[in-house]
Amino acid sequence: METGTTGTTGTSVRASSLRWKILRQAILRKPNADEQSEIGVKRITRKTKQGFNLLPCHLVDDPSHSTDVTVCYTLPIDSAPKLYLTQRVVDHAELSDFEICNKYNIDNTGLVCQWPSEEVLAYFCLSHADMFRLSKRVIELGSGYGLAGLVIAAVTEASEVVISDGNPQVVDYIQHNIDANSKAFGGTRVKSMMLHWNQNEISNISSTFDLIVASDCTFFKEFHNGLAQIVKFLLGKVQPSEAIFLSPKRGDSLDKFLEKIKENDLRFSITENYDAEIWKHHTEFMNGAVSWPSYQKDHCYPLLIRITV
Repeated sequence: METGTTGTTGTSVRASSLRWKILRQAILRKPNADEQSEIGVKRITRKTKQGFNLLPCHLVDDPSHSTDVTVCYTLPIDSAPKLYLTQRVVDHAELSDFEICNKYNIDNTGLVCQWPSEEVLAYFCLSHADMFRLSKRVIELGSGYGLAGLVIAAVTEASEVVISDGNPQVVDYIQHNIDANSKAFGGTRVKSMMLHWNQNEISNISSTFDLIVASDCTFFKEFHNGLAQIVKFLLGKVQPSEAIFLSPKRGDSLDKFLEKIKENDLRFSITENYDAEIWKHHTEFMNGAVSWPSYQKDHCYPLLIRITV
C-alpha cells in the first residue's frame, strides 16, 4: 500500500489519528507466553499467518533478536532464482516511523507487513509473464518491500522495472532488496524511486511506462484523486499502455477510487476470476479453510482492475 497527501484538513486529521492509533497498539501490545514461543516465520508478516501462500518462503535468519528479518522466496517455475527480502517483523513500530508519516503526510502501511495482495500480484505477474514481452518498461506503485517488482525483474522480459513508494523508510528497504538480488535480474534495469502520488516534479517520467502495477493501494479514500492522477500521468499517450491493479473492494473504497478514474477520463475493466490457482485458494478460504479462518471476500480477495487511457 502507498502514500499520498490529503486534500483537506479533515481527511488529514483522520489519517493522522489512524497512524497514532496503530502506533499505540504496537507499543502497548504485550505478547503472552504462547505468543513469545511462536518464533519463526509466523512473526514476519500477517501474510504468513493469513494469506494466499502462493509463493513458498522461509526465514533465512532468526527474528527473535532483531527488528528486521530476511525472507527467502522460492518462485514456483523452473530455473527461477530465489529472492531475498529484508522486512520488518510484525507488530514492531518506532516513534520515528510516525514522526516521518506526519512530516511527509504519508501512511505507514508499507512497513506494517507484506500484504496478501502484494503476493497475489507477484504470483499473477509470474504466471502471466507474457505481459512483459517486447522489453516493457514497468513501474510498481505503493510497492512496500517490493516483492512484485522484484519478481517481474527476475523472471520476465521487462527491460526496466521501477519499484516505488512514497515513504522514505520503505524506499530504503526497497533499495536494500534490489541490491541483495541484483544477480537475479539479468539484463533488466531495476531501481527504487521515492514517488508521492501528488508529486508534480516528475515530468521526466511522464508517459514513459508500458505497464503500471499496484496492489491494495485504494484503501485510503483521501489518496484516491492523487493516485488516479499519477496513473494518468504515467500511462503512455502514444504507445499502448495500461495499469494493472489488484485490490479488494473494502466496502465502497474501491468503487470510490474507480469514480476518480472515470473523472480523470480513464477507462477500466474489473475481472473477478483472473487466475485459476488464485481462484482455487479463494474458493478454499470461502469454504472455511483453517489457514485463514477470518477470510472475508470483501476485504481479502483482490479483484483485477485494468486501467487504460
